[in-house]
Formats: sequence, C-alpha cells, structure tokens
Amino acid sequence: MNFVSQILKTKGDKIWSIVPQDTAYKALQIMSQENLGGLLVVDNGKVVGIFTERDYARKVILKGKSSKTTTVSELMTKEVLYVDPGTSVEDCMALMTEKRVRHLPVMEKKQLVGIVTVGDVVKRSEERRVGKE
Repeated sequence: MNFVSQILKTKGDKIWSIVPQDTAYKALQIMSQENLGGLLVVDNGKVVGIFTERDYARKVILKGKSSKTTTVSELMTKEVLYVDPGTSVEDCMALMTEKRVRHLPVMEKKQLVGIVTVGDVVKRSEERRVGKE
C-alpha cells in the first residue's frame, strides 16, 4: 500500500504559502512563478485557509472584482481538509473525489509537514500500478 509519507519523500516538503492580507494578484504571481494550483494561507503560523485557481476564477473574475485590490482572505476557502503521513494514497484519492478538492495539507503532531495534490496522488497510484515503486 502507498502512503502520503512516500509521496512527501519523493516530492519533498516544500510548502508555498501566503498571508491573508496579501492580494489575490500577489498570490497569482507566486502561483505562476512556481507552477502551483494553490497556496496555503497562513496567519501567525496557523493554516487559516487555502487559495486556489478555482477560488480566483469563481470569486474574482466572475464577480467583477480586481485581483490587485482584493485580499486573499476575501477569497480563500476557509474549510481546509488535512491528512497525515500515514494516510493511504487510496484514502487521499477518495477524499479528494468526494470533497472535490485538489490539495491536501499534511499534518503530523499538529505541525504542517507538506502538501499533496491530486497530481501527486494520481502519479503515485500509476507508479504502483505499473510497478515503478
């Protein structure tokens, strides 16, 4: 069985984040530079939300707001789902499918230790399927 810990071992534990007071524009700049689909929103060391391309498309563009003046806190998804390093890849896939999310922060002993994406989960599942573990 595959676990989140194995994904993190391969991809590393780099976590990109932004603070709630930053603008959507700044978030988009970071996401573009780093080729990311989302950023964790962290305030005083605590995850308070996640800002994704979907948040931007649905809450800025379609509502006629400006990305240069709208803060991340106005747009972010506040209900963040988490997994731990011992969560199976299959359970991640099921959770992502059921809740329609593409990013899952990884917490261990109340500490943020990484993030897995739907791409990470699919890639790991495919590697296991074809025997490239």
